[in-house]
Amino acid sequence: ILDVGAGTGRAALALAAKGAIVHGVDASAEMLEVARERAAKAGLTIRFDVADAHALPVGDRSVDAAVCFRLLMHVIDWPTCVAELCRVSRHRVVIDFPAAASAAAVESAVRRRRQAAGAKVEAYRVLREADVRRVFTKNGYRVVLVRRQFVLPIALHKAINRLSLSLGIERALSGVGLLRLLGSPVTMVAER
Repeated sequence: ILDVGAGTGRAALALAAKGAIVHGVDASAEMLEVARERAAKAGLTIRFDVADAHALPVGDRSVDAAVCFRLLMHVIDWPTCVAELCRVSRHRVVIDFPAAASAAAVESAVRRRRQAAGAKVEAYRVLREADVRRVFTKNGYRVVLVRRQFVLPIALHKAINRLSLSLGIERALSGVGLLRLLGSPVTMVAER
């Protein structure tokens, strides 16, 4: 499995712990150093390399699956990154992204305005599910699963800081159909 945007190794370590052979790549050498330390501490063998998600350093169809979590919202050209994931994977691509039809869109707009005004915040983009589907289709993949994670922003759940309360709120919102309509981030699985 190729983990693109591996960061400090969260997904890579979880996948390797389940028995997968994982190669993690990220643009940040510093984050990958943390990932290497975490893998060594866990007794896991994972290869980590610095790489650009727009031009992955692996061959066509050279991995069984490619995963990319919490990255597409930050890259310069997300369609190129998705095309690269499709190029390198033989079978499956799993991504996530903040949905344009969600509270994340409001948060994204606020962060972009704050950043433009000089504040030190990490701005990000939101994506439309239909646009992501089109990019997968263009690259020979079909979307086989879509899961939405939360109705309310993750930042709000962090502020609540009570798992049972957050889960109850999300269950209630899902029960009235809001998760299906407004859930974010969206996790999408596509297969060749």
